[in-house]
Amino acid sequence: MTTDAALDERDLFLLTAALVDVPSVSHAEGLLVDLLEAQLRTLDHLEVTRLGDNLVARTDLGRELRVVLGGHTDTVPVNDNLPSRIEGDTLWGVGSADMKGGLAVMLELARRHTEPAVDVTYVLYAREEVAADHSGLGELMSERPDLLVGDLAILGEPTTGDVEAGCQGVIRLRVTFTGARAHTARAWMGRNAIHRLGDLLVALEVFEPRQPEILGCHFHEALQATHVEAGVAGNVVPDRAEIQIAHRFAPDRSMDEAEAWVRSFLAPYLTDGDTIEVVDRSPAAWPAVDHPAVAALVERHGLEVRAKLGWTDVARFASHGVPAVNLGPGDSTLAHTQHERLERDHLERTFVALDDLLTNGV
Repeated sequence: MTTDAALDERDLFLLTAALVDVPSVSHAEGLLVDLLEAQLRTLDHLEVTRLGDNLVARTDLGRELRVVLGGHTDTVPVNDNLPSRIEGDTLWGVGSADMKGGLAVMLELARRHTEPAVDVTYVLYAREEVAADHSGLGELMSERPDLLVGDLAILGEPTTGDVEAGCQGVIRLRVTFTGARAHTARAWMGRNAIHRLGDLLVALEVFEPRQPEILGCHFHEALQATHVEAGVAGNVVPDRAEIQIAHRFAPDRSMDEAEAWVRSFLAPYLTDGDTIEVVDRSPAAWPAVDHPAVAALVERHGLEVRAKLGWTDVARFASHGVPAVNLGPGDSTLAHTQHERLERDHLERTFVALDDLLTNGV
C-alpha cells in the first residue's frame, strides 16, 4: 500500500502511479485525502483547510490574479485494474486518467511554486463520480464558498493536455403516458399507454440536434430516451407507460430555457392525465476561452481548444461566478473503463502549461 513517503516522489509519472495505488472509490477517499493533506501541510507557503474529505490549499501573496486548480480524489469502482502497472510510457490503472494524473500535477505544482506569479487555490474534493447531491465540491460551495473565490478555475479532467471549454448542461425528465386497462381479448375497450409512446419515439429517432458554435467551440446537443417502463400482465392492456428522456444542451441556453424547450417538444404527444417530472438538471458552462489566462496558455503552448460535450464541475464554478475550463492529462474516452491508462506525454504536456502559468502569469 502506498505510504506518505511514496508521495514524496518527484517524477510525475511515478507519483501518479503512487496515487493510483491508493484506492479511493467514491465515499472511500479518506486514506488518499489523509496522504495528500500530510503533503500539503509541509508547505509553509500554503494555508490548508480540510472540510470532511475535501482539501483546499491557498497562497495569499496579494497577486492581481487568483487561479483555482481543482480536481476530484475519487474514482469509479475497481474493475480488475488495481494496482497500477507501467509499460514504457503508459501507466495503467483505475483513476490514472480520471484523474490522478491531474492530482499529481497539482501536488507537484504546489511543492514547486512557493512564490507563484499568480495566487493559487488548490481544491481537491471528494465524490465527483456519484450523484450530484453527494459532491464534495458542492459541500465546499455550500459551507465554505469563501475558499473557492478566484478569477479563473482550471479543472484537471482528462483532456489530453488540451483545453476543453465550457460544458453542456443536462436535464433528465420522466414522462408518464396514461391509458385505460382492458382485457387483451377486448382491447378496443381500453387505451394502450405503450402504443402511445410510438409517435414520441419516432420523433426522438429523427430529431436533428442543434450544433451551435460559441467562441469557436462546436457544441452538439442531444435528446435521447434512456429508460422505458410499462406493462401490467400478459393479458392486460396497459394503462401506464413511463419514459425517461435526457437532454444535453449547449451553454447558450439556461436551464430554464432548456427545460422550456423540452416541454414544448413533448407537448404535441401529451394529453390530459399525462405528466412530466424533472428528475435532475445541471447547468451548462460558458466556454471561458476568451479569459486572458486561457488565451495565453493556448497561444504559448499551441493547445487545441474544443467544446466539452459532457458535464463537468466547470459548471459549478461558473455558477459560483468563476469562469472555468478543463485542462488535464489523460484521454476521457478511456475513463471508467477496465483499460483506463495514462500516457506520459499527456502528463508532461499538462504540467508544462500550468507550470508556465504559475511561473510567468498571463
